[in-house]
Amino acid sequence: MTSAPAPLLVLAAMPEESAPLHARLVAAEELTTPLAAPVTARRGLLSGQDTIVVTTGIGVAAAAAAATWGILAHRPRAVVSAGSCGGLAADVEVGTLIVGEEFTWSIADATAFGYAPGQVPGGPERHRADPALVDAAESAARAVAARGWRRGLMLAGDAFVTAPLAEPMRVRFPAALSADMETTASARTAEALGVPFVALRAVSDLCGPAAGQQFRLEIDVVAEISATAVEALVAGLSD
Repeated sequence: MTSAPAPLLVLAAMPEESAPLHARLVAAEELTTPLAAPVTARRGLLSGQDTIVVTTGIGVAAAAAAATWGILAHRPRAVVSAGSCGGLAADVEVGTLIVGEEFTWSIADATAFGYAPGQVPGGPERHRADPALVDAAESAARAVAARGWRRGLMLAGDAFVTAPLAEPMRVRFPAALSADMETTASARTAEALGVPFVALRAVSDLCGPAAGQQFRLEIDVVAEISATAVEALVAGLSD
């Protein structure tokens, strides 16, 4: 007897980011989790593929806890981080889709002991997404991104990146495209548990915009951009 394929696990921090993913799920059902609110989980078909959407809560600890439960309880074939992020790179605009290829911690600093900026002692300098998933996510972004896409380094940490924090962060991480509060934790968890990972988030605001730049989009608009790309990614994985 052939067993059913493992589900995909999609992680989003806030209910507003999960909502457009929920709207796309067919035959969806709520799952019981051992984690307290605001964590929720819903399972259904996304682009015909068995998919679990978990609302993790905000921050690295919440993301790690929810990702750990999702992976251990459901043994997914891949994990996707969806939702919003803040734009760091000068050529990133609001609405740009960010395809996460590498991840590190935005405020970790053990450089006094010889570690690279963002590197936690004992850990790698960068956590890396699955190369095949990154290529698939980039193809999905290219197909749906009305506001463009970028592929590269994403930062995460338990600090909302305001303009005063953004400039020194750009100096420390000149290749960084974006910052959020969950993605590196999700990537680290998936890596530790041996599950392929990728991030596909849309820029909701610019961390220190230049003069004349639009600096913010409503979260529901950004969440829809990310969800459209995730749906395209899942459809591509089923080809």
